[in-house]
Amino acid sequence: MEVTLQHIRAARENIAGKVERTPAVKSQSLSDRAGHPVHLKLEHHQTTGAFKLRGASNAIAALSPQERSRGVVAASTGNHGRALAHAAKLEGMRAVICMSRLVPENKLDAIRRLGADIRIVGNSQDDAQQEVDRLVAEEGLIMLPPFDHPDIIAGQGTLGLEIMEQVPDAAAVVVPLSGGGLAAGVAAAVKGVSPGTKVIGVSMARGAAMKASLDAGRPVQVEELPTLADSLGGGIGLDNRLTFAMCRGLLDDVILLSEDEIAAGIRHAYAEEREIVEGAGAVGIGALLSEKVKVNGPTVLILSGRNIDMSLHRRIVCGDPELEESAA
Repeated sequence: MEVTLQHIRAARENIAGKVERTPAVKSQSLSDRAGHPVHLKLEHHQTTGAFKLRGASNAIAALSPQERSRGVVAASTGNHGRALAHAAKLEGMRAVICMSRLVPENKLDAIRRLGADIRIVGNSQDDAQQEVDRLVAEEGLIMLPPFDHPDIIAGQGTLGLEIMEQVPDAAAVVVPLSGGGLAAGVAAAVKGVSPGTKVIGVSMARGAAMKASLDAGRPVQVEELPTLADSLGGGIGLDNRLTFAMCRGLLDDVILLSEDEIAAGIRHAYAEEREIVEGAGAVGIGALLSEKVKVNGPTVLILSGRNIDMSLHRRIVCGDPELEESAA
């Protein structure tokens, strides 16, 4: 199935009162630079610090009472796990989050505080997914994956509905791209409301699985590498059912950024916009600053998350030369 505008509108009803309607504000500094209005969708102000709460809340709302009694499990690079733990706690449900050793400690701590059971497995999302599969088979937990699930995609798509209500004349929406749940959902919503609006995905050059898969014409595996945009890490799944096809059909372009360009986005968000964002949340700004996004008309950049280790953030905004060397 493909997630449609109808599914996304239903999801908005399902999650009403469980998530924040986040602001979309005009950035004067970026507008001056681009020569047209640039708006920032401040989704990093979401309750759990990232957009993932939308999809997790919608997916849990769709579970039957019997399914809820079994508990939920997912692999995560951090933000989905935090969102699922939060949504499950509200319903009094068990949540198990499986993550690789690449997930930053600050994200692990946030999930622990929500009472979820954490399993650290291997060095990749694929390794973590193997533990998810075992728990589903042996303990009967319900798997709610981070992106390739219709209820997750529809929940993330509610962000696109808000954008088109807040900036109805948007010529382009720039969205962080990883497994494609956010990009597919936002694109389905935006294109459903305004077919002429472009939707542009942005990822990091180091291990961008969806871009590699789109280039290959099929889902492929990539090596996961350390990156400032750690939330965009991980594969899309060789058996991907939804997001690959939706991103292939709905995205107008996909852009990759260097680590230096991601760092520039983080620095600009802090210095000029007074916003703290993680690497994945800064890729839209980085793409505009590097002039890799070229749009003639109002543009919306989604700041998707803020859950960055603050010691790392300080090093980035202060221009730590050792960090720059390691990023290169």
